[in-house]
Amino acid sequence: MGTNQRTAIVTGGARGIGAGISKRLAEDGMAVAVLDLDESACQAVVDEIAAAGGQALAVGADVSDPEQVEAAVRRVADELGAPTVLVNNAGIIRDNLIFKMSVEDWDSVIGVHLRGSFLMTKACQGFMTQEKFGRIVNLSSTSAQGNRGQVNYSAAKAGVQGFTKTLAIELGKFGVTANAIAPGFIETEMTAETAARIGISFDELKKMATDQAPVARTGKPEDIAHAVSFFASEGAGFTTGQVLYVAGGPCD
Repeated sequence: MGTNQRTAIVTGGARGIGAGISKRLAEDGMAVAVLDLDESACQAVVDEIAAAGGQALAVGADVSDPEQVEAAVRRVADELGAPTVLVNNAGIIRDNLIFKMSVEDWDSVIGVHLRGSFLMTKACQGFMTQEKFGRIVNLSSTSAQGNRGQVNYSAAKAGVQGFTKTLAIELGKFGVTANAIAPGFIETEMTAETAARIGISFDELKKMATDQAPVARTGKPEDIAHAVSFFASEGAGFTTGQVLYVAGGPCD
């Protein structure tokens, strides 16, 4: 392990966008902690990174639980090195129209996205400020602009954008940047769940998304991973507090 190797933590890293990001940051030469609720679910991604010659660690933690977050970040620091790159990607959906949405469905979505991003960032920022280098990348969504049946998710993802901008202001003088990526339609298990919820096949949903996108295709986890790679890079030190829509077309 080189002395200059950066250590990254990717939350929600076991599948979908998080797995894509984990693999890409490992390709970029970082040691990657693949963090998810179920540690064993992270092992396939870790094995894939190791097989490609990279270094990775599977870590199980509930990002909305302060004690689990503290323990997880300590373990990453001990086993891989000071985490100076953090990708807050962990997310869940509990979609419903507001009149049907339970308080639990509201709290759980806000808890994972917003509280989770807060707790993970709070636990990692000390390492970043000490190293005078840090890259925080938070996952927002085009749903931040409003999406029927997602009042909880939309509120969380809009909140992530304000959170990101404030981190940029507070941490900039320590060499730490904070940026957000707002994906459009990306092919993952989560978007497959959405298709099931609204009662259509995943192929139908993908076709609808393709028809609407100026680039005439759906997004893949690799598209988001590419944007994360830029924000996490050494060269992106003058780019902070930004929200980048990676959605196959223009967004406000």
